[in-house]
Amino acid sequence: MIIPLRGFTPQIGEGTFIAPNASIIGDVVVGRDCSIWFNTVLRGDVNSIRIGDRVNIQDGTVLHTLYQKSTIEIGDDVSVGHNVTLHGCHIRPFALIGMGAVVMDDAVVGEGALVAAGSVVLSRTQIGPNELWGGAPAKFIKMVDPQQARELNIKIARNYLMYSRWYTDPEGSEPQL
Repeated sequence: MIIPLRGFTPQIGEGTFIAPNASIIGDVVVGRDCSIWFNTVLRGDVNSIRIGDRVNIQDGTVLHTLYQKSTIEIGDDVSVGHNVTLHGCHIRPFALIGMGAVVMDDAVVGEGALVAAGSVVLSRTQIGPNELWGGAPAKFIKMVDPQQARELNIKIARNYLMYSRWYTDPEGSEPQL
């Protein structure tokens, strides 16, 4: 469901898969070769949501913002796990947000950073590049190898691009990535 609202029509990049029951509303721009999975809500009704290229937003995830206060910006090659809540935060390229995590307003997740499953990243938290954070509230755990983090997130992004092609390729063949 793609819903124009308040003069904004969601913009969807070439090669992007949107599950039939995903909802994309208002001031939302999604990059190329992304995948927006089942029961996902990107609610750009009160402020903007900007998503880079090759981002996968997995099943049951909700993206929302604060009116006139916070926006969502997601860089390229980001993976957002199942049932995540992103509210008015910024996620830098090659980051991974684990299943069931919550990232609140004005938090920043740095390039190549990892947020562990089930974590709660409080408002205004600054997670540096290549850091692993976890817990509720989330705390710094350790640094991760930048090359390993980048390779992991590129692999996940490519896998989700491949999975999305299963839904759009009438032959059901494996895509060449």
